[in-house]
Amino acid sequence: MRKIQPSQIVTFLSLLAIILALAIVTVAQTVDRLPLGDFRGVALVAATIVFVYLYAFAVFRAFLRVAPLRPGPVDPGSRQEFVYHVYLLFFLLLFYPLMRSGAMPVPIMRPVYQALGARLGKNTYSSGVILDPPFVEIGDNSLVGQYAVIVPHVLENERLSHHPVRIGSNVTIGTHAVVLAGVEIGDNALVATGAVVRKGTVIGPDEVWGGVPARRLKGLEEAEGTATASDRDVGLGAHAAE
Repeated sequence: MRKIQPSQIVTFLSLLAIILALAIVTVAQTVDRLPLGDFRGVALVAATIVFVYLYAFAVFRAFLRVAPLRPGPVDPGSRQEFVYHVYLLFFLLLFYPLMRSGAMPVPIMRPVYQALGARLGKNTYSSGVILDPPFVEIGDNSLVGQYAVIVPHVLENERLSHHPVRIGSNVTIGTHAVVLAGVEIGDNALVATGAVVRKGTVIGPDEVWGGVPARRLKGLEEAEGTATASDRDVGLGAHAAE
């Protein structure tokens, strides 16, 4: 992992200071004026946390609009590396604890991922973790199962790059599955429980993939009436994620 430079830390802390100031002023002008009774302290702390995250989403997106993080390699010492490290500090200190805690209900995590830049179609939800949401696109009626992980970045010693992950509509990613950088998954496909889909893999429409590393097991038309134990596990994972 590359070292985060002081200038990048200062940039992040400056943005964080803006976020905290906006949250405190907003709470003081709104919630603090309400008759909260004995729960005043708890209400003010809770409201401050909520506004911190709301402003963090807004400032994060504004930062990426001014200084976009682009797909492809992140070269050492480049402007993209500067942007990436500020981006990384947002996730390490603010967003990862929210995404990985498992405490947030799945329906609430949908707008959270969208606020972080993920493009999610209608009725698409994730009970797993979507790393680097700006590099993830998922179609309609798809489900990322519990504890599954989508990883659009490549970090191998000094090599660092981002490659978008594109997932179609009506796709199920089974529980504990891992989908790595640059993967494309067609409509109506299914990734089995615990599968590891290697970088750059292309999964066609209606295909079932499973295993470590994942490989094509069958087409969905072949699977009708002959579901394997692995396929049933995916179904259980999907229900667990709902």
